[in-house]
Amino acid sequence: MIRRYASFDLLAVEALLCDADGNLFASEEPAFDASTGVMNRLLRELELDVAFSPPQLRRRALGRNFRSTALEVVSEAGRTIDPGVLERWVLEEQRAVIAHLGSVLAPDPAVHEPLATLAPRLRLAVVSSSATARLDACFRAAGLDELFAPGVRFSAEDSLPVPTSKPDPAIYAFAGERLGVAGAAGLAVEDAVAGARSAVGAGFPTVGNLQFVADDERAERVAALRDAGVAAIVDSWSDLAQLLMATREHVA
Repeated sequence: MIRRYASFDLLAVEALLCDADGNLFASEEPAFDASTGVMNRLLRELELDVAFSPPQLRRRALGRNFRSTALEVVSEAGRTIDPGVLERWVLEEQRAVIAHLGSVLAPDPAVHEPLATLAPRLRLAVVSSSATARLDACFRAAGLDELFAPGVRFSAEDSLPVPTSKPDPAIYAFAGERLGVAGAAGLAVEDAVAGARSAVGAGFPTVGNLQFVADDERAERVAALRDAGVAAIVDSWSDLAQLLMATREHVA
């Protein structure tokens, strides 16, 4: 199913700027299973009377990275955290999540096949809040290395001079500059609201993708993505591929 909310020029699209987690692979739930344990240990070390379950942390942090979420939680508790301590926990969370994702992710034809159809016609790139090491492990496990080379994986954690996280548009602006695409030439594909705001803020038309969004969360996600400014929402990569291919075949 394809829902169109604003006009955008499909024929102008030269590159797909793809979020990774929850968009190219179903990594969010297992990632938060691992991340929650690290977050709760950090909060105990700071002697804060706060703890999360994996679903609670996922709702709180969707589309953002561990660093920005931890800073927000600690700040809301009226505390601060030493930058060196925070970086130690950021690295610990990366290790835990990478190990877990590498063991549970597997290739998914529902993602690979539509993207393989698009790859000869459009450049494919990744624009993510996640660390590069995590992305690399996920792409290997999900069998997407051949479609997304390391040189087109852009990480808000590692690619920028100062790490940030979506919804800051900096990582999309950086990716667009490196790829030489701007505005309608780059179509962002995002599952999370923070990611959609990041892409829209950088001036890219954006499609919300519900491929891995749970059925009972879809209505709420559709409304939130619309509020974030997406131009369209699709139920799957197959829907998006059909839309893009049909437009080009019609013109040809």
